[in-house]
Amino acid sequence: MGEIEDQSNNQADSVVEIELTVQDPAYPFVGVSEKEHCRVELANIIPRPEAQYAEFFNVLGAPPARITRHTDTYETVETSLLSEYDDGGLFEFVVSGNCPAYRLAELGALPQTVEGVDGQGRIVAEIPLRYDPAGVTEQFLEEHPEFELIAKRTRDTHASMLTPSTLQQPVLNDLTDRQREVLQSAFEMGYYEWPRGCTGQDVADELGITSATFSEHVFAAERKILTFLFENSDDGRAAGDA
Repeated sequence: MGEIEDQSNNQADSVVEIELTVQDPAYPFVGVSEKEHCRVELANIIPRPEAQYAEFFNVLGAPPARITRHTDTYETVETSLLSEYDDGGLFEFVVSGNCPAYRLAELGALPQTVEGVDGQGRIVAEIPLRYDPAGVTEQFLEEHPEFELIAKRTRDTHASMLTPSTLQQPVLNDLTDRQREVLQSAFEMGYYEWPRGCTGQDVADELGITSATFSEHVFAAERKILTFLFENSDDGRAAGDA
């Protein structure tokens, strides 16, 4: 019986990892990397109201001012510089409309890598077996024929977009009590899982606040966490690159 349970658990934890490439500059992470001959890496993606998505990108190898000049040419993108590095910065792209990484997540795939390098886009996503990896992949490619599937492999585990290990104590101390309460409630209720275990309205109702108040606190907390993480990962990245 124990062996059967172990096999069942292993299958439940297994994922199919797919790797996709794209060269369409209509996607900002591809177009910006082509224009500036730089690397654009997705750090996180968070849904916003009214079919918008906040995408947090590290841009490496180009001055931040030039990045915003390029992203301003996209009608569906609003750009904010959150943190500046010697060779780039951490940006928030608020995107309206088509977003391939979020569409993958809606279908049941969890994007692990989204990057553009010199005009070559690449997405690596994990699909739990319960979501029918072949069906998810086929549907995504039908909707986005500009993408090409170049690899598919089976792996053992998958992770959520925001895990407890990312919530380091120094940045938690920087949150207000209300921001921490809202963020923790959202996390525990499944707001950051794919697919979502609840909506922002569900969390707001649980806390007895309005949806607008929930959005205000959770957006502010997310920005503080992401800015902290990527400001402090810059030294580690430089050491790794050396």
